[in-house]
Amino acid sequence: MGDVVREGDTVIRPSGEWTPAVHRLLNHLNAAGVSGVPQPLGVTEDQREVLSFVEGTVPTYPLPEWVWAEKALESSARLLRQVHDATAGLDIQGPWRSPVREPVEVICHNDFAVYNLVFDGGTVVGVIDWDFSSPGPRLWDLAYLAYRIVPLSSGDRRDGFTDEERRLRLQRLLAAYGCDARPADVITVLHERLLDLAAFSDRAAAQLGKSDLTEDATLYRLDAAHLHESWAHLQ
Repeated sequence: MGDVVREGDTVIRPSGEWTPAVHRLLNHLNAAGVSGVPQPLGVTEDQREVLSFVEGTVPTYPLPEWVWAEKALESSARLLRQVHDATAGLDIQGPWRSPVREPVEVICHNDFAVYNLVFDGGTVVGVIDWDFSSPGPRLWDLAYLAYRIVPLSSGDRRDGFTDEERRLRLQRLLAAYGCDARPADVITVLHERLLDLAAFSDRAAAQLGKSDLTEDATLYRLDAAHLHESWAHLQ
């Protein structure tokens, strides 16, 4: 939603009051050995952040078929688990761009989805766009990843999966992440997540004058409304 440019091996992006906290987070993740995380390189004279460029392929819509492969599903969950484990108990003071959500277990990326994931040969090797990060529960991130990569979103029905295949993919995602949450737990959190995202998209549409964000908000509310009915069989 901002003006982002690449210059050689760097990426230059708009910054804000949240940038110092995000840079501390990125420095911590790099020091912890989490792969494929941008390294903060400073701030320009006109107050734009400079980050290292993460090599690889970031898919865009319409998504390529390899996004739905098993190795993409499982490697995305494993990377998210690395991020969460590296930030468990980490105390970085804000302000953050996104609200802090209870229970605080980790620092969430808050947009851990295929369009922010970096792939190499169909395997997830990195994640970009950290400016909406904030402390929160693991499932807040994991549920949104499920929405985008299982997928549970109606907008990605062209992937061709049946509901039974989606149920199995959701179970594999949870297994690859390594948590004991039930699919039903994911659906409950995702319902709240989509309503929150719809409200955010409406606000952003008004502020930025982007009508496509209003359309996104409508889709999120429709998906949230049908979520419990469509996935009531999940246990």
